[in-house]
Amino acid sequence: MINNRIRNFSIIAHIDHGKSTLADRLMEKTGTVAPRDMKEQLLDRMELEREKGITIKLAPVRMTYKGYELNLIDTPGHVDFSYEVSRSLEACEGALLVVDATQGIQAQTVSNVYLAIQAELEIIPILNKIDLPAADISKCSDEIVSLLGCQASDILLVSAKTGEGIDNVLEAIIERLPAPKTNRQSSAKALIFDSYYDDYRGVILYVRVFEGSISKNSSIRIMSSRVDGIALEVGYLNPNLKPNDQLDSGEIGYIVTNLKSTRDAKVGDTVTLTTNPASQPLPGYKDVKPFVYAGFFPESNEDYHQLKEAIERLSLSDSAIQFQPENSPVLGFGMRIGFLGLLHMDIVRERLEREYNLDLVVTNPSTDYKILLTTGQELDIKSASDLPDPAKIQTIKEPWIKGEIIVPQEFVGSVIQLIASKRGLQKNISYSGGRAFIGFEAPLANLLTDFYDQLKSLTSGYGSFSYELKDYRAEDLVRLDFYVAGDLIGALSLMAHRSEADSLGRDVVAKLKNIIPRQNFQVALQAAIGGKFIAREDISAYRKDVTSGLYGGDVSRKKKVLAKQAKGKKRLKRFGKVDIPADAFMVMLKRD
Repeated sequence: MINNRIRNFSIIAHIDHGKSTLADRLMEKTGTVAPRDMKEQLLDRMELEREKGITIKLAPVRMTYKGYELNLIDTPGHVDFSYEVSRSLEACEGALLVVDATQGIQAQTVSNVYLAIQAELEIIPILNKIDLPAADISKCSDEIVSLLGCQASDILLVSAKTGEGIDNVLEAIIERLPAPKTNRQSSAKALIFDSYYDDYRGVILYVRVFEGSISKNSSIRIMSSRVDGIALEVGYLNPNLKPNDQLDSGEIGYIVTNLKSTRDAKVGDTVTLTTNPASQPLPGYKDVKPFVYAGFFPESNEDYHQLKEAIERLSLSDSAIQFQPENSPVLGFGMRIGFLGLLHMDIVRERLEREYNLDLVVTNPSTDYKILLTTGQELDIKSASDLPDPAKIQTIKEPWIKGEIIVPQEFVGSVIQLIASKRGLQKNISYSGGRAFIGFEAPLANLLTDFYDQLKSLTSGYGSFSYELKDYRAEDLVRLDFYVAGDLIGALSLMAHRSEADSLGRDVVAKLKNIIPRQNFQVALQAAIGGKFIAREDISAYRKDVTSGLYGGDVSRKKKVLAKQAKGKKRLKRFGKVDIPADAFMVMLKRD
């Protein structure tokens, strides 16, 4: 294909603004997919994606229109996958910015626009869902104009559902997006913008070739991980894999390799040829670091090996997952897994339960903490139960995020109060078209559980939120431990700021009282910091009337039977074990 007839572009948008539906219409209009094979959200292959109505894994597809080759990448819209979005944008020269005409600009729209501007892309603004009665075209157009600084005439009005305005989108892609700059003479350089593991074929890379070309059966090298392999097959997606002899400079396609894990070929890495290797990789590669951790335990210890095997297989296709074995006296053997965010954690949990038929107990999600010991040694802990002796600790640093919330103006006061209640600091606020843009910083740990739910509740569903990791800050943090019937339950331990520890301890023991079933003896639930107990609730014992069988006679007969019962209860209290249900560990996911 002649390079000036190639257009590489991404679709970026907030969740549920119609990215995947627009991609469906583009494929339909260009005849890429036969009408009999067409279905809604065609590029969302995963069952979970179709069920939740969100894009989890990005998907490239090649279309042809009026002699032009159009390479589209449908990207995820959720903040957890923003690194994948940034790499996809690096593989393109342009982006279609889709905005819902009923909702206007949202938080993820803004952060994706910043990523596109950073990648120096040509942006085509599209106002979608214009067929809906609630669509406010003039207001949303004003928001787009103020965000991008474009003309109102530059905005394309479409309805991806009905197909209205799709021809204009295709014409704009050809006329307004630049052709890729190419260099066929130099050493091959291709950017990996996604990779996945196929059980039958090994690791398949989605790449954009920037320089040179990569042919079938050529020896390839992954530059950052320094792993060599073979390009067993190369080609493009249409939307299924279509083999070709080679991928040339400027083209987007796939490479089937003989690699055994996506850890060897991570997103953002550079592929070159071993025969004529490039001297420098493409810029911007970084190791994606998980910052949400949770313990995954099988309900029955017999399923531990099945869980371990399932996570190992899942990690072949998801290089962002990090895991290590964990042992809990209460829950037995399990795995501590690191995720990119809460949605990522939710997806992995559902996939483990569905695809591998596992019943799981998930502990309270936490983040990682950097510990500086008095000896000068630095530790990185991922669970509160790993915290060393407080006497040996000099400082504890926790991760802080830089976030942005977009809400209608009438909810500003409630949102600022919510940020303050999470120990957050409101940094700036600006107004545009009846909406407020609130910039803030806050400790990540305080936003992990119910922040998003509270935001949606306070703003009647209109608030949207995006964030990125900023830095680690030294704070007055303590480990909050929980005791059930005198036994320390390590899986329930939490890291908390000293000022919040008392109220958090009281909340958790009150919740545990509602979840843990009554026993034949009194059960004490306690929260403690170090050796000091700060909260207590008691679950009263079952009361059995042991004197019901006694009729008449001396009162000492009753006293003797009651004394015997009291003695038995004391003995039970000493030796009795409390069976803690799985809900006790999962209820922590929602603190309110």
